[in-house]
Amino acid sequence: MHTCVSCGKSAAAALVDDDGALCHLCYNRHRRPRRLCGRCGQLKRIARNARDGQPDLCDGCYQGPEATCSICSRVRPCTSRDQQGQPICATCYQRHRTGEPCARCSQTKPVNTRWPIGPVCMTCYTAVLRSPAECPRCGTVQPLIARDEDGTGVCGPCVGFAADYTCKQCGRAGNPHGRGRCAHCVLAERVNALLAGPDGTVVPQLEPLAAAMGSLPSPFPAIQWIKESPNTRLLARLAAEGQTLSHELLDELPPSRNQRYIRQLLVHTGVLDERHEDLERIPGWLEHELADKPDAHANLARPFLHWFLLRRARQRAAIRHHPASADRDLRRRVSVALEFLAWMDQRGLALADLAQEHIDDWITGATSQRRYLIRYFLKWTTSRRLTRELTIPSIPSQEPQNLLDEDDRWPLLQRCLTDDALPTDVRAAGAITLLFGPSTERLCHLTPEHLKLGDKHAHLVLGRHPVLLPPRLAELLRHLAEQPQLRPQLSRAHPGPQWLFPGMVPGKPISTHGMTQKLGRHGIPVRTARNAALAALAADLPSPILADVTGMHRHTALRWVAYARRDWTEYLAARAEEQGRDGHE
Repeated sequence: MHTCVSCGKSAAAALVDDDGALCHLCYNRHRRPRRLCGRCGQLKRIARNARDGQPDLCDGCYQGPEATCSICSRVRPCTSRDQQGQPICATCYQRHRTGEPCARCSQTKPVNTRWPIGPVCMTCYTAVLRSPAECPRCGTVQPLIARDEDGTGVCGPCVGFAADYTCKQCGRAGNPHGRGRCAHCVLAERVNALLAGPDGTVVPQLEPLAAAMGSLPSPFPAIQWIKESPNTRLLARLAAEGQTLSHELLDELPPSRNQRYIRQLLVHTGVLDERHEDLERIPGWLEHELADKPDAHANLARPFLHWFLLRRARQRAAIRHHPASADRDLRRRVSVALEFLAWMDQRGLALADLAQEHIDDWITGATSQRRYLIRYFLKWTTSRRLTRELTIPSIPSQEPQNLLDEDDRWPLLQRCLTDDALPTDVRAAGAITLLFGPSTERLCHLTPEHLKLGDKHAHLVLGRHPVLLPPRLAELLRHLAEQPQLRPQLSRAHPGPQWLFPGMVPGKPISTHGMTQKLGRHGIPVRTARNAALAALAADLPSPILADVTGMHRHTALRWVAYARRDWTEYLAARAEEQGRDGHE
């Protein structure tokens, strides 16, 4: 038996050289020669040598000899044997592995390795190797895999355990990845390959991105992202083409989640200048929408978007105090305009021939309120003297249809404030929605600057004036503001806000759709909860105060107060009538 210099396990040696002994597993992983696989054609470790007319097969292509599993009795590839030498398939081997109490976490799990501290499970093995620390005995930074007499963690060499977890390339201890190298060196290599241009070196324009990825505190998620994410394939293609990256170049690509992610990644790391993405990506979307449309429609849709919708949206964005996504509304207005032009073509109508009865036919033939959005297009065509003055009916006003019952709202709020099984961000976002009813857009864009934490009280700024927070909700928000981000964050080229509810895209908060889905998965219906909270506030507050506290428009606040007060008056009248009947009986 030898101590493997790679993993530290005591096992039979597959190779002993000047560097020390390697167990069979580490030899297969790191030192076994690589050849071309006869099935997939890639240069990989060969699991089965060519024989009997069969080619070399790599680890991925070779499934092992088929046999009847001694546990499940199915004929499957069986690479393992039990103590009696009977074949076991991979599924049954994992399911029936015996465990021992882990020396670090004390849980009974399958043993991954045996260190001087005792048997260690896979979770603790990974945690120790990825968090090296200074050994109190020798002062070197190493994974602390042993304990001193007083229980203090020490490195292996200090207790005579010869496992070496030092990277052979950079000399850094811990974070082993493969072939004697640490994950930091592997990440640097893969980043260079990902961002390589036609000459095989990192594109100079992408060097800020390469530096940001190379400086991540934990390299393993980045390695996994490069390996599996479809975003990296698009990024590698853009780098390999050798063109100068710009917003205009990305606009030429078909709109997709991958394109939006890569654009924000380049903006976040300073490769591209920041712009109002919700608005500026709409022209690119329109060009792809017009690909199969008649030229006459395109000649109307382009100026309608650029000179009417976008011009007004940019003016509003320049003075808006709170972020708001306008892209979906603008796309809907353009889409309705294109649908209307197609509807006119089917009836042989021209813009100059439009009459009021045609607009009435368009509206009455709708199955939803979507067609009322044609007012924006016709307002533009009238201002350009392309159509006569036409009247578009106002969208029928609707009162809130679904409100969360108070008997359900308060227990749900209590659950958000007290249930430790719920994620912290879900508890905080759910409690804010159930108490104050802010728009999901405003909720997602909350930052620590919106919290006013005092010695005795805490306040949250949703509108002009801060609102007092319950102590438990204040503690949840304080925890969100102070905790490190759960997923690694690339360093920003320019300082930006720290979001209380960060999203998957670098530098961006969670999307409104993502927040709604996340709360819904945990039993918090956002729309009905928000309606119930606003109705409760409107019943107690005058409309100016309601607008100042929640940040809604004063006209919206007036409608909510009118709705809540009327509903409350009807309730009181019905209650008085019921009590009157009870008194006469």
